[in-house]
Amino acid sequence: MKFLKPKFWDYSKPNLLSFFLQIFTIPIRVNNYMLRFKKINKINKIKTICVGNIYVGGTGKTPSTIRLFELLKKKNYKVIIGKKYYSSQKDEQILLKNKSKVVLENNRVEILKRLQNKRKQIIIFDDGLQDKNINYNLTFVCFDKNLWIGNNKLIPSGPLREKLESLKKYDAVLIKGKTKKSIMYVNQIKKYNKDIEVFFSEIIPANIKEFPLKNRYLIFSGVGNPQSFKEILIKNKINVKKHLIYPDHYQYSTRDIKYIKSQASKLNLKIITTEKDYVKLSKSEQKNIKFLDVKLKFLNEKKLINFIKLKLND
Repeated sequence: MKFLKPKFWDYSKPNLLSFFLQIFTIPIRVNNYMLRFKKINKINKIKTICVGNIYVGGTGKTPSTIRLFELLKKKNYKVIIGKKYYSSQKDEQILLKNKSKVVLENNRVEILKRLQNKRKQIIIFDDGLQDKNINYNLTFVCFDKNLWIGNNKLIPSGPLREKLESLKKYDAVLIKGKTKKSIMYVNQIKKYNKDIEVFFSEIIPANIKEFPLKNRYLIFSGVGNPQSFKEILIKNKINVKKHLIYPDHYQYSTRDIKYIKSQASKLNLKIITTEKDYVKLSKSEQKNIKFLDVKLKFLNEKKLINFIKLKLND
């Protein structure tokens, strides 16, 4: 979804504009209701996991998918990631190809059909919770510790694809980061599904030493949660002087990169971006730009793996 997220989406309470836009949430409400009656595809011969979200963007969905792939591979499972192809999401597709094994098709049922007889034990779908064409064996819903559910309103009144009540139909929640509000989040989640499991993760910067603390930096990002990127750098004492924010999945033009570099040169700043943004740049555009390499790690990975084994063997 290529747009700059409205700030009011993440207010603690809906504002006047949010209430005004509620009439435009009717199509989503109707669609979510009708999905209850959609016939689910039963062709699965291999186990399927879906890692998705009900909050639009910035929840750590793709890093969580990659980490699950790594954990299951370590346990000697034959695992692969399935991703529905979107021409606007080449950044995520490149990341998945660089860090895992991934199959791309125009729809998720085609991915299933393609892999039925490939001796794969598990397909992890990056995204697709709202796709009712597949009967997933296990579903994860991703959230971010700071964003949480925003103003708790549906698109375009807020950032939600589904209301929090929808958690009653999912198996587990993955929350990126942990704060003082974490207990409150868990209580909210359990209110709608007392049996749902909640797992927390943390983002670890892998190459932070590549950025000398004596330097000053311009950072730019076109991701779902740009503040999370900045927060990691600030937490590690990186001196961020300017932050240029672009829409999620933004395709940078030559003009954009020239502008970014000119701003950095003008202010005598070094440049850092996210890996997701960096992989979209040409070799020449990457010159004098570095990216922050981050790894996602779940806080209790042994418990998570045991949970996955239990659910897939049901």
